[in-house]
Amino acid sequence: MISDAFSNLLLENKEHFLIPGEVVASVQESNSLEHAFILLTTVKYSSIPVLDNHSKFKGMLTMPLITETMLGLNNLSFENLRKLTVKDVMQTDVVTIRDPYDIEETLHLLVDHPYLPVISDEGEFTGIVTRREMMKSFNRVAHNIEKEYQIEPITAETTQKGQ
Repeated sequence: MISDAFSNLLLENKEHFLIPGEVVASVQESNSLEHAFILLTTVKYSSIPVLDNHSKFKGMLTMPLITETMLGLNNLSFENLRKLTVKDVMQTDVVTIRDPYDIEETLHLLVDHPYLPVISDEGEFTGIVTRREMMKSFNRVAHNIEKEYQIEPITAETTQKGQ
């Protein structure tokens, strides 16, 4: 469990955790893989959220999923990119968090994921929480905790006083 003092300092920066869905690059499940490939290449991301026509989160598309469809036995073919849609190859078993999200759960999940899609109770994509933004907040807490709290080392003497 995260201490209240640490959590309070970390949450002071909470408005910066969520990158709103309107500014996050995404693709629609009906887009061609060719379109998605060009978009991912242009924005230089390795993965991107997939939405339906109503901004509902449907899954993730990764560059490896696209390149797997391009690989033939003896050559690389772009033909499948024109034939297939994002829905045909997207990953649907994606770890997401609900808005409002629990900070401790989010921290645990960000250990293994560079970002987490944030979904409303209705399934609408509201944005992402990135490991980068969380680390920036940790950095801020690490540099400011002693301005807010008096930190003292635990010694045998202080442990005995507490008993």
